[in-house]
Amino acid sequence: MKNKQRGYFGIGIYNCVKDVNIGTLWRSSHIFGSSFIYTIGNKYKKQSSDTMKSWRHIPLFHYETFEEFYENVPYSCKIIGIEISDKSTPIVNFIHPQRCVYLLGSENSGLSEKIINRCHEIVQLPGEYCLNVAVAGSLVMYDRYQKRNI
Repeated sequence: MKNKQRGYFGIGIYNCVKDVNIGTLWRSSHIFGSSFIYTIGNKYKKQSSDTMKSWRHIPLFHYETFEEFYENVPYSCKIIGIEISDKSTPIVNFIHPQRCVYLLGSENSGLSEKIINRCHEIVQLPGEYCLNVAVAGSLVMYDRYQKRNI
């Protein structure tokens, strides 16, 4: 895939519970043109779900805390939280920024209100219930990919 969009994006998970979700998200992010992925809290271990060995193609960054992550977000880069929230924009209406990092919450508790308040924008996928974190991230990247030339 040739990236025809200016800018870049990264995607990551806060306190991921199941390592397999990171492996799946890494594979999807490689396919959809992510510049990097990251974890906050729990560290990644090599997963069989990453059949493309994406670690050879795009970097993985790890941050111990949300504060460490927040202090290292690239210049002029927006943090886009993916969460069911009263503050969220439905993804169908969302215009993806040129430069951003997408932030997914843990499978058990999502993103805290404190973290939601630090995000520049919150995006919500359709449905009343939470999706698997790797599926949600993949759908967000697919939406960005589909809208890249709009």
